[in-house]
Amino acid sequence: MNGPGIDFLTVFALPPVAFVELAADLGAPSISLILEPLDYDPEGHAPYSLRTDRALRRDLVAVARDRGVTLALGEGLVVRPDRDVRDLYADDIAIMAELGVRCINILSFDPDTARTFDQYALLAEMAGAAGIDSAIEFSRGRPSTPDLPTALAAWRHVGRPDCRILLDTMHLVRSGGTPADVAALAPGTIGYVQLCDVPLAPAHPVYFEEAAFSRLPPGEGELPLFDILMALRDDPVVSVEVPMRAAAEAGVGPRERAERALAPARALIDRVAAARATA
Repeated sequence: MNGPGIDFLTVFALPPVAFVELAADLGAPSISLILEPLDYDPEGHAPYSLRTDRALRRDLVAVARDRGVTLALGEGLVVRPDRDVRDLYADDIAIMAELGVRCINILSFDPDTARTFDQYALLAEMAGAAGIDSAIEFSRGRPSTPDLPTALAAWRHVGRPDCRILLDTMHLVRSGGTPADVAALAPGTIGYVQLCDVPLAPAHPVYFEEAAFSRLPPGEGELPLFDILMALRDDPVVSVEVPMRAAAEAGVGPRERAERALAPARALIDRVAAARATA
């Protein structure tokens, strides 16, 4: 089990070159990225666009190569109602291939399950043609892919060896999943793990408000993280996704927030490795 890396929500709108430098300085082997920042930017960074700024793309490729940081996951490719992913994301996938992104994260805001599954298959096909793997994310609150069983059905529908499932520890437990469910998965099912902690009971009435802004470092919540990681039968990429808006607005910078997430995640991964070695 590698890592952990750092997913972009942990550092919010930190520009990509600075993000790679931060990851390398902290010893993280990988990051996830999004082509343009989300609106929330507590540090007030200069806006950027990997879609339109070719020089920035060149700089990102160079710094990732020079600092030994993998661009493990490309995010932001969302199935939307009444829009075809071939129209929405052909250019984005080409840019991610240019950057050397290893895998794309695919999820859906479309309530139509059958259409979502077909759109997932198209996205995975587009990514595969560009040499990029894909990973299907499930989450409570997304009606077409709300939980692990539905994600498994979507994965089987896609039916590609370069497509697997993204396991977010918050989404797994909050949607009713357990370590036993993870242990029951066939090898080759999980390709990416987003690691965080939260209380078992929702901390905010709007699920995605908590998911996007208010997660906890491993060990500060109530998720059975050790048991989840022990249950994995694959060796997926593991990355911390720990957005902490309250800390950011209290003046805690992206480096300190990332360090706060990485340290307990590393300790947890070390515990899992030690337990497996003696099993």
